[in-house]
Amino acid sequence: MKVNRDKGRPFGDLSLRDLTAKNSLVLRDCSGTRPAIWTVEEGGVRAVVKDFSRNAFLFRNTVGRFLIWREQRAYLKLKGIKGVPAFLGVVGGLALITEEVPGRSLENLEKEMKLPDSFFASMTSLVSRIHERGLAHCDLKRAPNTLLGDDGQPYIVDWAASISESEFKVPPLSLIHRRFKLDDRMAITKLKLRHCPDKVSPEEAARYNYRSWGERLIRGIRDRLRELLQRAV
Repeated sequence: MKVNRDKGRPFGDLSLRDLTAKNSLVLRDCSGTRPAIWTVEEGGVRAVVKDFSRNAFLFRNTVGRFLIWREQRAYLKLKGIKGVPAFLGVVGGLALITEEVPGRSLENLEKEMKLPDSFFASMTSLVSRIHERGLAHCDLKRAPNTLLGDDGQPYIVDWAASISESEFKVPPLSLIHRRFKLDDRMAITKLKLRHCPDKVSPEEAARYNYRSWGERLIRGIRDRLRELLQRAV
């Protein structure tokens, strides 16, 4: 089984067995419905692999293949956006390869440092470009899904739970998609509240805390959809 990739990419001649043999560092072992995540280097290129091949046979060949296909589709939609890791290919329909971004997760980062204003401006611009491509990430409030690159810029990873506007065109699904996009933006406010609460405007704070009855209903449906997706990723 060969990786699907653009011509010239260094992973083009690797089978799933070859790829696994080049495993250099396990970031997360597979468990239940969660895939293994590990790093690999080939041809001087360092990459991160999300690998369902180690999960149970039935799960990996149904849900696993479906989630890899969805995430691949998301990366292809976002191709060329700085702040989204480059998509390097899929091997055997079970392992997805993306570039490794030099940097660190935002998880608990506020205990060590405070992000500058420029980071939040870049993050806002990045999320806007993503939404212009018709995608909502849906899980940005989880700090590990955003990285602080060594260049000081934000990078958004893990697109398996993302949804496309084309999938949610019909009301009331369109309202849910709109809510997911709002959640992406609210995730930036949440980061600000952790790192520089004095920079959160009264309008941002009010919007972050506002809950109408209709919004509570949409949030409930949204949370259930997110829960189902997160169990698999």
